[in-house]
Formats: sequence, C-alpha cells, structure tokens
Amino acid sequence: MKIDKRQLLNYSILIPYLILSVIGLVMVYSTTSATQIINGGNPFRTVINQAGFWIVSLVAIYTIYRMKLSFLRKKAVIYSVILVEVFLLAISRLFPPINGAHGWIPLPIAGTLQPAEYLKLIIIWYLAHEFAKQQADIRTYDYVSLIKGSWIPKEFTDWRVVSLLLLGLVATLPDLGNATIIVLIMVVMISVSGIAYRWFSTAVLGIVAASTVILGTIRILGVETVEKIPLFGYIARRFAAYFDPFGNATNSGLQLTHSYYAMSNGGWLGRGLGNSIEKKGHLPEAHTDFAFSIVIEELGFVGASLILALLFFLIIRIIIVGVRARSPFNAMMALGMAGMLLIQTFVNIGGISGIIPATGVTFPFLSQGGSSLLIISIGIGFVLNIDASEKRRLIEEEIERTLI
Repeated sequence: MKIDKRQLLNYSILIPYLILSVIGLVMVYSTTSATQIINGGNPFRTVINQAGFWIVSLVAIYTIYRMKLSFLRKKAVIYSVILVEVFLLAISRLFPPINGAHGWIPLPIAGTLQPAEYLKLIIIWYLAHEFAKQQADIRTYDYVSLIKGSWIPKEFTDWRVVSLLLLGLVATLPDLGNATIIVLIMVVMISVSGIAYRWFSTAVLGIVAASTVILGTIRILGVETVEKIPLFGYIARRFAAYFDPFGNATNSGLQLTHSYYAMSNGGWLGRGLGNSIEKKGHLPEAHTDFAFSIVIEELGFVGASLILALLFFLIIRIIIVGVRARSPFNAMMALGMAGMLLIQTFVNIGGISGIIPATGVTFPFLSQGGSSLLIISIGIGFVLNIDASEKRRLIEEEIERTLI
C-alpha cells in the first residue's frame, strides 16, 4: 500500500512558517517604505522583491518535500552542492563590499545573492550525511570515531578539512556574523551526532573561554591597534561599538545607540505599525540587521514577544521531529535546522541589545533578505519531508504487522 506524502504534511510546522513569512513581508514593507519614499523611489519596491523570493521559497518547499530522501542523501548530490557553494563564495569577493564586507553577488532582477547564507544549511546537510555514516563506530568509540583516531586530519575529504575550508572562505570575506553562526552550527551538529553529552558541555565551555580571551585581548590592545591588522578593521569597528556605543555614537556605535532608542520608544505596546521614528534614516540597516529593533518600536515588547513565541513554537516542533526520527540522518538534519534558527535568533537579539558585538546576522523571517528567507524555507522543506517520511515508514510497518 502506497501512502501519499501529501496526507502526512505537518501543519504544526507549515502554518507557523506561513504566518511568520507574512508578518515578515509586512515588516519588510514597514522598515523599507519610508526610506524609499525619502529617496524618491517606489515604496513597494523592496517588499515586491522579498515577495518574489517568498514565492520561490514556497516552490522550493514543495519541491524538496516531494523529493525522495534517498536522493537528497546521495554523496554526489551533496558534494555537487558544496562545489557550487565554493564557486559562489569565491566569485563573491570580486564584487564591491557592502558595509565593509564582501559576500554579495548582484543579480539582474532579484537584488543580490548572499552565498554565505546558503552555507549554513549546506554545512548541516553535509555533516548530517557524514556523521550518519559513522553511527556504528560512534556508539562504540564515542568522539574518537569522529576524529578517525587522529586530531590531525589525514585526508582532504575529512569532514574537518571540508568544514574548515568552507568556514575560512566565509571568515575571510570578512563575514563575522555568518562565520559565527557556522561555527555554532558545527558545535550543534557534533553534539547531536551521538557522542557523549559531556563533550557538548566541554565545547560550550571552550567557546566561552575563547570568546572571553578574544574580547579581553581586543580590550587590552585597544580597538585602534586591532583595526590596523589586515582583515580585522571591519571586525574592530564592531567591537568599538560594543565596548562603548554612546562614546562612538557618531560612527561605529551609531546603529547600537539608535537600536536602544528604537526599543525604548516602543515601550510595552509600541508606537503602532508603520509609526517608527528610527527607521526614517536614523537607524542604519533598519530593514536587515536591526529589523527586530523596529518591530519592538512599532509593536512594543508585547507584540515582539508574541512573534518570538510563535518562532520558538516552530523551533520546538522541528526539534520534536528530530527527536522522534529513527534515522540518524533525519534526526541530525531536523535538529541542525532547529539549532540554526535558534542560534540566529539569539545572535541577532544579542547584537541589537548590546549583549554581544553586532555581527550583521539577520533575524529569521522579519529581516529583509531573499537569501535568508530562501534558505530557511529550503530547511523547512527538508524537515517536512523528514517528518512525512518517518510517519510513512511507521504506518507501513504497522500495516505489515497487521497483515502477518
């Protein structure tokens, strides 16, 4: 008996995705229309472009959902995608930088393409495939299986070599935000690979210690000194704003100080949709990195909290799919996707609130950015496919037991 996957669609994931996407389109219009009008442009231009990406995203979800997971797990498919990603990351350096960093490829009609955004899901896909092959050894040898008995990789195709190569291509753009996200995603994937959980706490402590050392070193040396180091000028300016935003309010701290003003203006219930003051030329990147600051200003902490609650509900539903999955690949893909959304959310909120240095990471769904929306949508397509495939497998096994 063949079961149609359309009957197994997980609406507890699809519906929150659709609601968040629509809210995102509304906020993209709200955060960009005023600037477009001030510059004499079409107020609908940016949201139309974002809507175009959303339509492509819906097609991508449907396509991924209808595909066989066996095809998506093929080594040739995964490595082909990685090669395309390497090519795109390489040529993105040939185009002019935006806000001090390369990484955007201009498109004739659809704005720009940001290859680093796609790498976040690609690294999840790749590591899920690699770690799924090693499950028998991981159960026996724990983390030793992942390093193949040696801390130093002996093969060019070792997952550590491939992952660090991809990470290096992003870090040297320099794209601090996406490089940070990718490192944290790698930690999540290693943690859910089946190794003992004590190694997860070790990794977290290691990241905290390394971050403390880096922050302390920059603080001691001074931002001015670090700024003179090649590739670190862009990063140093981010840290200058983090250490003293109001002292640098006219330059590197401009975004963070106006982010504070926006959140303060919002209060509990907000100024009302479309009534933000800061988006009218005061807060740079109000439609991307700092979109959630405008959400708080217009909808208040109550409205922003409701959006966060819906996003966390979506993440929890994805985690449940991962926990219930019996296939290691399926489990790691779903948990990796949940981890990506969770990390991106916390890194963005940390940046706009000054808890951590601003990294240029966008807020899921609400920030303007076609590449970000598309890669989240492809990930949702993967999760829906995984959930339906796991359900179908259970139903088929139950039918077989009934017939015996």
